[in-house]
Amino acid sequence: MASSSSNGLVCFTNCLLPQEDGSLVEKDLWIDKRRGVILDAQRTFFLRKERPDEIIDVGGNILSPGYIDIQINGGFGFDFSVYEGDDQAYRDGLKLVAERIIETGVTALVPTIITQEKSLYPKLLHLLRPWSPPGAAHLLGWHVEGPFLQLAKRGAHSPPLIIPASDGFKTFESTYSPENLADAEDWLMGGDIDEDTVGVRIITAAPEVEGVMEAISTASKRGICFNIGHSICSTEIATAAVQNGARCITHLFNAMPQLHHRDPSIIGLLGSSPYTPSVPASDFAPLPYSAVNTQKQLTTSASGTPKRATPPPYASEAFDEIQTPPQTPAVRAAPSQSKGHKRLQSKSLTSTAAITPTSLGSRQSSQSANTSLSPSPFERPFYELIVDGIHSHPNSVRLAYSAHPDGCILITDAMKILDPHLKDGIHEWRDGRRFYKEGDKLYLEGTTTLAGSVIPLDKCVRNFARFTGCSLSEAIKCATFNPAKCLGIENKKGSLRAGADADLIVLNRQGEVLGTWVKGRLVWEKK
Repeated sequence: MASSSSNGLVCFTNCLLPQEDGSLVEKDLWIDKRRGVILDAQRTFFLRKERPDEIIDVGGNILSPGYIDIQINGGFGFDFSVYEGDDQAYRDGLKLVAERIIETGVTALVPTIITQEKSLYPKLLHLLRPWSPPGAAHLLGWHVEGPFLQLAKRGAHSPPLIIPASDGFKTFESTYSPENLADAEDWLMGGDIDEDTVGVRIITAAPEVEGVMEAISTASKRGICFNIGHSICSTEIATAAVQNGARCITHLFNAMPQLHHRDPSIIGLLGSSPYTPSVPASDFAPLPYSAVNTQKQLTTSASGTPKRATPPPYASEAFDEIQTPPQTPAVRAAPSQSKGHKRLQSKSLTSTAAITPTSLGSRQSSQSANTSLSPSPFERPFYELIVDGIHSHPNSVRLAYSAHPDGCILITDAMKILDPHLKDGIHEWRDGRRFYKEGDKLYLEGTTTLAGSVIPLDKCVRNFARFTGCSLSEAIKCATFNPAKCLGIENKKGSLRAGADADLIVLNRQGEVLGTWVKGRLVWEKK
C-alpha cells in the first residue's frame, strides 16, 4: 500500500465499482481519509484544487461498499441474546464480534436478539445503541424478534415468553421501554452518540397477533423498520400490514406459511400488483390470542384419523418447531355478517379452506364493494434470504429473486458459533448442549437436528450468484444497497454516493474478500 497522504485524499484506481442498478463500472473512487467519507472526485478537484496524495491500485478487482448484515444473532463465541448481568462483559462481546466480522466483508451489522424475559429488553436494547468501535464494523442498533410472534411459527423462540400486544403500541413500549421506541431523532440524541452516527431499529412481529397491526403505523412513523415474520397471516392481513407501514419480511420462506396458490400469504407479497386494493387495517379484528395459539397441530393418518404431528428436527430460531400443512395460513380474513367489515377466522389445520366458485365470487364482489385502488402504487416490501442452501432451497431463492430483485436482502441469521476459521467437529453451545459442525451445517451433538446458520455473509453472496444465475455485482447489491435502502440509510451506508461513509471492501472476481476499509482506514487485509 502507498505511504500515508498529507492532504487526506486517497484515490482507488484500476478498480470495478458496483452501481446501484447492479452493474459494474471501471472508474476511480476518491475518499477523504481524515473524514472517512466518499468524495465526488470532480467537485473535490475543482473546489480544493488538489489531487490525492495517496493512490491505491486495486489490481483490477472489485471495490464495493461494505456488506451490511441486518439479522445476526451472534458470532465468534458471543450470543447477543445472552446477558449475564455485566454491562462491560456484554460490550466486550459486541466489540469482539465487530472486530472479527470485518474479514467476512461486513462493515455494519444490526445485532439481533430473540424472544427474552420481558424485564431484559430495556437493558439489552440500551446496550445495543449505535456504536462504532475503533477499527471494527459499525454496530447500527438493534433488531428484536419477539415477543409478539405467532406460537405456531415460533422456531426456537421460547413459548412461555411469547405474548400478545393487548394494548397495541402501549404494550410495545411497556415491553421494550419508551426511550427505546422514541422518535428517531430523540432516540439518537438520548445517549452519547456523535451527530453523524447512523442508527437503526428493527422489530419483527406477526401482524395477526392481537395489537400488532395497530402498532405498525406508530412504530414506522417513529423511524422503526417493521418486519413481518414468525406469522401465519393471510394475504389480506399481510397486505394490510405493508400498507400500514411494514417494510420488510424476516427470513423469507422460514417460519411462515408455505406458498398456496389461493392464498399465497406473506410470500405472495413479492408478486403483488402496484394496483393492489387498499384495505384499512381497521377492517381486521384479531382472533383472541389464546384461540390462535392453542390450536392443536394435527395431521391425518392413512385411515383418516387425526394424529399429532412430529416436530421437525430443527433448533434454529428461523425453522418451524411445529409443522403446519401446505394449506396454511391458518388465520385468514373472511367477510363477516356485517357488510363492509372483516374479522379473523380460524381455519382448521387438518384440511384446506373450502372455496367454491360461488363463495369465491362472493368474496371478490365483497372486496370490490369495500375496497378501492390505492391512491399511490403498492410498494412491495423488502425480504430477507438466508442463502446457505439449507434454510431455503436454491430454486426457492431464484424464484423469490426473479419475482422481486430490488427487494432482496441477504442475511446470515448466524448464531454465536459463526467463525470462518472454526473447524468441523464438536463445539460447546449452552445449557450443557453441544454442536456438531459439518461445513455450513450445524447439528445438535448426536442428532441430525439442524441448529441454525453458521454461514458468513460473503459466502451468502457467492452462493446467491450461483443459485440465481445473477452477476456477482447484482448479488453484491443484495448485501449492500438493498439493506441500506430498506433502513433508509443509503446516503451513508451501502452505497458509493458522495458523502457516504468510506466503508469499503475489495473482492476478487470470485467474490472473495481481499481487504476491508472502515471510515477510510484499512482494518483487515488477506494475508
